[in-house]
Amino acid sequence: MTARVGPLALTLGDPAGVGPEIVVKAWTALHTSGLAFAVVGDHDTLAAVPGAGPLKRISSIAEAAAVFADALPVLDLPLPAPAIAGQPSATAAPRIIGWIETATRLALSGEAAGVVTAPIAKAPLYEAGFKFPGHTEFLGELTAQAPHSGARGPVMMLTAQDLRVTLVTVHEPLARVSAKLSVDAIVQAGLVTAQALRRDFAIAAPRLAVAGVNPHAGESGAIGREEVDIVIPAVAALWAAGVDASGPYPADTLFPVEMRARYDAALCMYHDQALIPVKMLDFWGGVNVTLGLPIVRTSPDHGTGFDIAGRGVARPDSLIAALRLADQIARTRAG
Repeated sequence: MTARVGPLALTLGDPAGVGPEIVVKAWTALHTSGLAFAVVGDHDTLAAVPGAGPLKRISSIAEAAAVFADALPVLDLPLPAPAIAGQPSATAAPRIIGWIETATRLALSGEAAGVVTAPIAKAPLYEAGFKFPGHTEFLGELTAQAPHSGARGPVMMLTAQDLRVTLVTVHEPLARVSAKLSVDAIVQAGLVTAQALRRDFAIAAPRLAVAGVNPHAGESGAIGREEVDIVIPAVAALWAAGVDASGPYPADTLFPVEMRARYDAALCMYHDQALIPVKMLDFWGGVNVTLGLPIVRTSPDHGTGFDIAGRGVARPDSLIAALRLADQIARTRAG
């Protein structure tokens, strides 16, 4: 029997981007699916989306399930001024941050089954004093004091079809990646990943494939020492902690379909090492999942799309996949 869970809290993201459009399109695709969500955002921005269906202001997320089949439920936290498609503004930043905080509180209280976040742009938020590299780190801060059993993140996972990848470093310039890597950092990311594969994806005995840093995984130190000095000791430490980890593998041989059958997640050392194979495999349907939090959180694997905002051409595939995966993870945890 499938576990019953409450509605998801979906933040609107940057209202000048494609968020409002893909939110409307996601509701159109899912409103009869049995999955329910409420938007935490600005009602009038959604109402202005061409082709938007019926909207319903709600005062509590508990109302979302009852109205979802007939109207898109909105917890209306209005903007100080109307958003203009394609023109991000720092004046909207405090409200965007507030939407994320509200959705997180709803998930921490158990009123929402999880949080799904539409894309944000960092530059306007930085102008308003936002001090985090992105959603992942902000959610880690917002949930840092909440009870959580096991290894704590946040760790970023990307999923696409049968591929799951997690990252040890995220938004680091390539020139600084090696300095950011350590045995402890790799082990912590591996522990969080293995825990999430068991708890969120119902994989009883997860297998991790650990990527190297250098070409050919360093050729035993001939093309860089990171594998010898950092990655190999980290793999050994994961084994000692009871995690089925192997590697380091050269990144250029880690992602063909034959290799993907040998592991449940690939632990990658830096951003593009993980994201290029995900986007090559399923550019439109990838999902970002934050692991190691006391709440469920997913997001589409793309940005704000200011260049196409307001034109009616944004694809909702990744947001739909993110909503479905958040619902699936919430049900797995509840079950």
